[in-house]
Amino acid sequence: MRDFAEADIRGWASVRGGEHGLGDDPENPNGTFFTPIGIELSSPHVPFVMTSSYTAPEAAHAYVLDEVRSVDRDRFLAALFAPEPQRRGLLALLAFDHELSRTSSVTREPMLARIRLEWWREAVVEAAGEGGIRAQPIVEALGETIRRHRLPLEGFDALIDAHAEEIDGPLDVVRAGHALADLQLAVLDVEQVPAREAARAVGAAWLMGEGPERRALLAEARSHRASVDARALPVLLPARLLDRQWAPWQKPLALWWTARRGRY
Repeated sequence: MRDFAEADIRGWASVRGGEHGLGDDPENPNGTFFTPIGIELSSPHVPFVMTSSYTAPEAAHAYVLDEVRSVDRDRFLAALFAPEPQRRGLLALLAFDHELSRTSSVTREPMLARIRLEWWREAVVEAAGEGGIRAQPIVEALGETIRRHRLPLEGFDALIDAHAEEIDGPLDVVRAGHALADLQLAVLDVEQVPAREAARAVGAAWLMGEGPERRALLAEARSHRASVDARALPVLLPARLLDRQWAPWQKPLALWWTARRGRY
């Protein structure tokens, strides 16, 4: 069931990936995406200008795919709706985020935890440069992503800093969710304000437990549904999985049907 459902998602995403709008159209009961008109665009990120390119080994991408599918399957399924090479970029970011989030479980010594986060910070800086990249599969995939999509180092610093707060206290879920969402949208080349606000709300809600605050964030994200850029869908779809408890086999089908209707 898993392989069939994931193949279904990949095939559907490749067919629909070239369309650019998202919403409910009373003239269109089949749920075909449309292009919203008159949307104001602004850039949520500052591009990091690169003069060299880098292609990660296929083994690194395979490792990242297997890792994210294993440790973050819900967002892995949502990422399958992105076309290549954006899909690989989203998976690299999710793998990176997982490595940061498990710092507190790897070591309980605050100094060692900070050293571990600093290792990742230095690895990102090197990956964004023009020199060599550390021979670690997530770093290699991340290096290709950073250089291909010209991701800003400020976004990675924000995400690392958010997880650093978890060493001495609770994770700032809003800060962490916003930082990851901004990087994901940069990979998808989405600069639209409604998409950014929706993605940030979903990103923060994903890190929260069930409660009124999470429901309010999901409602905020969905308030932009009629106008949000459809290219942001792989980042927004996880919201659907927060609505209720799903059996594992139901999740790919729920995401497929939700995306087909232009919802999240």
